[in-house]
Formats: sequence, C-alpha cells, structure tokens
Amino acid sequence: MSRSAAPLHLAVALDGAGWHPAAWREPGVRPADLLGAPYWAALAAEAERGLLDFATIEDSLGLQSSLPTGPDGRTDQVRGRLDAVLTAARIAPLTKNLGLIPSAVVTHTEPFHLSKAVATLDHVSGGRAGMQVRVSGRQEEAAHFGRRRLPQVSLAELDSPAGQELLLELFGEAADYVEVLRRLWDSWEDDAEIRDVATGRFIDRDKLHYIDFTGRHFSVKGPSITPRPPQGQPVVAALAHAPVPFRLVATSADVGFVTPHDTAQAAEIVAEIRDQQEQAGRGGETVHLFADLVVFLDEEAGRAAERRARLDAALDAPYTSDAAIFAGTPAELADVLEDFAHSGLTGFRLRPATLPHDLARITDGLVPELQRRAAFRTAYEAGTLRGLLGLPRPANRYAAA
Repeated sequence: MSRSAAPLHLAVALDGAGWHPAAWREPGVRPADLLGAPYWAALAAEAERGLLDFATIEDSLGLQSSLPTGPDGRTDQVRGRLDAVLTAARIAPLTKNLGLIPSAVVTHTEPFHLSKAVATLDHVSGGRAGMQVRVSGRQEEAAHFGRRRLPQVSLAELDSPAGQELLLELFGEAADYVEVLRRLWDSWEDDAEIRDVATGRFIDRDKLHYIDFTGRHFSVKGPSITPRPPQGQPVVAALAHAPVPFRLVATSADVGFVTPHDTAQAAEIVAEIRDQQEQAGRGGETVHLFADLVVFLDEEAGRAAERRARLDAALDAPYTSDAAIFAGTPAELADVLEDFAHSGLTGFRLRPATLPHDLARITDGLVPELQRRAAFRTAYEAGTLRGLLGLPRPANRYAAA
C-alpha cells in the first residue's frame, strides 16, 4: 500500500472506561478510579507517550444513556462523569506536549464563563488547549436550567421540518457562541499586561476592548477578565454528522470530527465541508477534518474480534456507534487509516473501546507501525496545539495595525 501523501494527525477520544458500554467490566479496567485525577492523568500520559496530537474528553449535561433522546434508567453501565474542562485543567500541568480538548455543551451555558475557563486552560497548559463544541436538544438537560423548552424530536424526525428547525436553532446558536468566544479571547491585546512595578502600571487599559456583540442568541459587552490565551485562539472543534453541523465546522471550527463508514462517504463529506468552507470565505484557511473510529486493537489476529464479541454478550444487543467500528491488529488499522486518508481527511480521532487496553495498543502498536510507513511523527515538533496542527497564531482583531 502506498503511504499517505502527508503525515497523519492522530488523536484519541477519552470517555469513562472506554466507548463500549460494557468496557468497565473488562479485566484490567479500574471502574473505582474513573472519577479520580490519577486515572485521567495516566491516560493523558499514555497518549503523550504515543506522540498523539491531542486527547478529547467527553462531557454532557445529562447522565450517559443508551438512548439518543433521554435517560434510559440502566444501572449496568457507567453513569456519572467529571467536568471535562476542569479535568483537563487538572491534568494539563502533568503533560508537556499533548493537546487537551474538553467537550463543552454550549446550548445552556454562557460564552463568557466558558471563554475564561478555556483561556485559563490554555494558560495553565502553556498553549495546548482547545474545546469541542457540543449542542443539546434533550428536554431533561434543558430542565436542569429552566430557561427554555425544547421540542421532543427523535432521530428519525431530524429530517422533518420540525427536526431541521431545531437543528438550525441549536447550531445557529453554537455558531454565535463560538464567535463570542473568539471575540472575548481577543478582547485583551497580547501586550495589554505591563506589570511595571516602577511606574505602578499593571495593565494598559487602552488595550482591553469591549466586544459589543449583539446577536439573536447573545448580547455580550466584554472585555474578558482573563488575558489573551498563549495561542491567541484556543483550537475550536466540533463533531458533525449532517449538513447543518457540517456548516458549523466549515464556518466556525478549526477541527471537525466526522463519522464516515467507508472511503466513498468520507470523500463526499470532505467535499461538502470544503464547499461550505469556500462559501463562508474560509477557503484559504486550514480546517482539519478528522474521521472518528471506535477501535478494538490486539496484536494477535482475531483477539480483538473475540473481545468485541465478549463485550457485546454483556449487552442486550450488539454495540453500534455513529462512527465506524474497527476490530483487528494495529497493522490492519494502519492500512485502513491510510486508505481513508486518500479521501482528503487530514487526521483521525480514535475512540478506544476499552481503557487503558486499546489506548496502549494505539501507542505501542499503531503508532510504531505508522512511523515505519513514514506516516506519523517520531517526535513532537511544536510546543502548542495550534503548532502541532499547523495552524497559525491569529492576529488580534482589536489591535491597531
């Protein structure tokens, strides 16, 4: 197989005991440790040992569920999680190169709060922060806040007029949210802090700016209370499955996570997002597109499939996912990734089925295999997440020319 035209970007998605709902029952998994900082620190250290670009940390405003629209009442699967942004901030000082992208639900939260939380994460990590934008259409999550009522729309109804109206509302709000975040991150110029003891001047107040954002969903005065992040703009990511969220990736994100199940579908998704990116006037900007895959990995042929079958036996039905599911050896997965990369994807976000087992197979098996093919880095070559992804540090929109 011919290798990819350019080295691949590789990330890992961390969630509880792993992405398979029965993962917590596997030997070697530590369910008692899932809500402790050492567990997450160890996962981040392993991802960094494998030279991965970044790790994402899942989050939500409701308990995990096997149902897409609300709670399922199950007690045989992991329920409960830590706040992703706070977890990332806790483990950031324990890593040196790995990017950290926590998920954050933007539907019921305020952009001012999240802007300073993610800016703080960028400061404490030395420029390795990002955030994954998530929307929520669940009624029980809206009820936690009591500020709005959302219509109940099933997955089957998302293509209906009511479903499309809800998607446009939620993702339109998310686009405004990201715009507010970016303006707040720019509301302090890079040299606004003087810190001159002799003159008694700590900041230059003329270099703090009101953002004066007024839109359909938010009205925010600014400026932020947190100085501009080291990266200028932390990396913004979003998961997208359909045209409306594709538009959010194309217009507002630096990284998009997509879920093709074959190379033809991957090429179609890439073409659609690139077209929307061009229409949005961002044709000259780098927007990375990472394909998500759930992975069961073992060095010995057939072992991963056996493990998947064993885990599935603990469920009422075989595990399915929005993303493609791979079970095989690291070398076989390397073939799949290189094949997918020819569709125009620039990277992959792997979802380990069980933790830490499948993460270790990524770092000890997949990464060396890709390195042998000259398809993945052999050392970290940048100190910031934007640097790792080849994204420039943006100029401050409010700074005088």
